[in-house]
Amino acid sequence: MEYIQEIRVLYSDTDSYGVVWHGAYTKWFEAARVELVEMLGLDLETLEKNKILFPVVEMNIRYKSSAKMNERIIIKTHISEVKPVSVTFEHKVFERNTNQLRVIAHTTIVATDINTGKIYRKMPEDILTKFLNANK
Repeated sequence: MEYIQEIRVLYSDTDSYGVVWHGAYTKWFEAARVELVEMLGLDLETLEKNKILFPVVEMNIRYKSSAKMNERIIIKTHISEVKPVSVTFEHKVFERNTNQLRVIAHTTIVATDINTGKIYRKMPEDILTKFLNANK
């Protein structure tokens, strides 16, 4: 399963060099993860009611080329790895017209108990199954 979003780079997304500020990507990646998780039927409000949070514990971003203001970019996000305690997403950012790869990133989340903040040794089976099925 893959979530695809198109974004127009705004002035507020850029830095003094006229290219996308590195922090803008993290915002876009979070939006993509939320959308993908919701596509699996795991909306964040229901997860919170069930006392489960999915904080980011690791993020790796490799910048290949610079996106610039007014550029249209495509962000493709999919689940690249599922473990009993974590899920890793891969994000690839492309320039829409040339398909040039701009950025590749990996983000890992873990299931934690909302009350204690402790990581589940194994996330609940129904949630784990949804992530595993999406990774096929």
